[in-house]
Amino acid sequence: MSWQLAAYGLLFVALAGGFAWYERRRPDARVVALVATLAALAALGRIAFAALPNVKPTTDIVLIAGYALGAGPGFAVGAVAGLTSNFFFGQGPWTPWQMAGWGAVGVIGAALAVLTGRRLGRWRLAAVCTVVGFAFTVLQDVGDWVTYSDHSLTQLGVYVGQGLGFDAVHAAGCLVFALAFGPALARSVSRFATRLEVTWLAPGPAVIPVLAALALAGWLAGQNESASTAQASSGPLSYLLSAQNVDGGLGAAPGRPSSQLYSGWTAMGLAAAGVNPQDAAHGGPSLTAYLAAGASGHADPGSLERTILAARAAGLSATSFGAVNLVAALQRHIGGNGSISELTNLTAFAVLALRAAGVSPPARTVQWLIRQQDSDGGFNFSTAGGSSDVDDTGAVLEALEGIPGHGAARARSRAVRYIARQQNRDGGLPAMAGEGSNAQSTAWAIQGLIAAGQDPAALHRGGAASPLDYLRSLEASDGHIRYSRSSDQTPVWVTAEAIMALDGKALPIAAPPRTSAPAPVPTTRARRAARAGRHRAPAQHRTRHPHTAAQAAQPVTGPSADAPLRYLGLIDALVLAPVGLG
Repeated sequence: MSWQLAAYGLLFVALAGGFAWYERRRPDARVVALVATLAALAALGRIAFAALPNVKPTTDIVLIAGYALGAGPGFAVGAVAGLTSNFFFGQGPWTPWQMAGWGAVGVIGAALAVLTGRRLGRWRLAAVCTVVGFAFTVLQDVGDWVTYSDHSLTQLGVYVGQGLGFDAVHAAGCLVFALAFGPALARSVSRFATRLEVTWLAPGPAVIPVLAALALAGWLAGQNESASTAQASSGPLSYLLSAQNVDGGLGAAPGRPSSQLYSGWTAMGLAAAGVNPQDAAHGGPSLTAYLAAGASGHADPGSLERTILAARAAGLSATSFGAVNLVAALQRHIGGNGSISELTNLTAFAVLALRAAGVSPPARTVQWLIRQQDSDGGFNFSTAGGSSDVDDTGAVLEALEGIPGHGAARARSRAVRYIARQQNRDGGLPAMAGEGSNAQSTAWAIQGLIAAGQDPAALHRGGAASPLDYLRSLEASDGHIRYSRSSDQTPVWVTAEAIMALDGKALPIAAPPRTSAPAPVPTTRARRAARAGRHRAPAQHRTRHPHTAAQAAQPVTGPSADAPLRYLGLIDALVLAPVGLG
């Protein structure tokens, strides 16, 4: 966090300098309000289209802001939009790159206005937006290369090359958005700005040194905070224990309302780390008591399967859990051909749940599952012939563990090869071929490899780091596991699934021994660190069945988002003071 805070400070120094010395005019409160409104619009545009990866109107809005208002305001709109929207998507080393990139987009928009005299038709404006949008995402690829690679030219080609498809998607989105609203937005902002009679004055010479000193103070404070947080947290296990609510359950993040979904996966994660879920309590009922209280409400097979696995991870009977025979309820969902709802995902977890309960899955169920293997060796959520994904392939490998016969052995071998081919250069694995790595898909791949008798630490495709190295690299200062290097969502769910892989456990998880006392609750300091990020709404990727969903319905930011807020108000005050608004 220390370098990140310093980067934020330097960007705000650039922000103040851009306002003061490029325009050399003094706005009234209405201009500042217009810049703030456009920045908010750009940030909300990014959030509103979160479900469509890389399709965002933000670049167009920032470019038009610079086109209509000038370089200083354009830079401000872009930089602030990048910073504020990442309180939704998650702060990290990518934030300064996005702020700088969108700030540059605003400056480009101002240069375009100077070159064309603000006489630019719809199609020419859209063409520029397309090119600039592509360039913005290429800059982000370069940022990833600087941040995560060995800085060789070969790796630069890899990072840029792998990102070209996503870059093209962003550029196409910029084209569509510019055609849809570009000229109208440019005219509207220009008319408003013309009425304001804007005049800027240079601030006193002491402002920039003060901002630089503030950035340094933030850097030093960040170092102290990082050190204290590291001492307070002992890793993913401590994070999960500290996230438990007094009702015994857990939500998507610390402080969120409890959910059977997140609680069930946490029970398995705790058991994998050696803590019996019966011993996990936070001043109230245990985790298993919370799960048992909701058992009667489980009607769908996915919830039944998850709860059976969680109950058995605690060493409790699945035939009388919360006065419900979960096993019998699940068996009623098995169809005549052996499948659960003709879905590979549900059928694989039915095999795992039955095995956990000590019940042999029907032979027809196992054979149906084997027949769903796709031609590339992977498995998908539904039936054979779809697009294979890492999550379901890993789950099927777990389901086929120990199944005798040539057919099962061949299916396992092909599935292992499929997973190996999907590994990215950062060592992680994506949900779908060609996508970026994420923690949950990587965890499912690791568990599948373990179930197939393979060592995940030995997977180094093209000299990449191992999947375990990738997962460890995502651990935040409070112990939770980030979803990816560019996103921090549903940290409880992600951490619970990752901890199973990090501890080398495949499903079903065996129950660890009970302790004589409840599992220790982390200190007040550790709980405070674990509560660091508590907001956000819809996911930016597809949501699948809870067993192997790449994202949750309510993604939640990680802890890295809070620290910059402590300095943001002071920096804003110093930036606004020279224009008479402080």
